[in-house]
Parts: sequence; structure tokens; C-alpha cells
Amino acid sequence: MVNKNALRAGAVSAGTTLMMLLMSSPASALVRDDGDDPGPGLSVAATLGLYVALPIVSFLVITGLVMMGDKSRKQSG
Repeated sequence: MVNKNALRAGAVSAGTTLMMLLMSSPASALVRDDGDDPGPGLSVAATLGLYVALPIVSFLVITGLVMMGDKSRKQSG
């Protein structure tokens, strides 16, 4: 027997995803709007640094801080 809550959650998720895809129009991003003033493009290195390296470094820093806090609690207890 199918769980009705799971079926309902799947239907809501699928509907929300479909509506977001239909309402977003990436093709209109090629058309310039009045007052549009884009900055200079990012280089490949800047893009990789911003969207790959920075999140990984942030994750490692947060993980290190959590592990340091966890170890200090174990030693004192």
C-alpha cells in the first residue's frame, strides 16, 4: 500500500519544480533590459575559486571548529 503522505509530498515537489521551471525563462537573459549595467566577466580561475574552492574551504573550517569543540568537551568530561 502506498503511503498517502509520501505520495502527496511527491506531488507537491513535482508541481513546485514544474512551476519554477515554467516561470523562469533563461532565454530572456539574452535580452538586455533598460538600465542593465553588467560588470566584467569572471575568469575561469576566479569562477572556480568562488564557486568551488571557497565553499570547500568554508566547509573545512567549520568542520575543524566543530571537531575542536567536540574534542575539548570529551577531554574535560
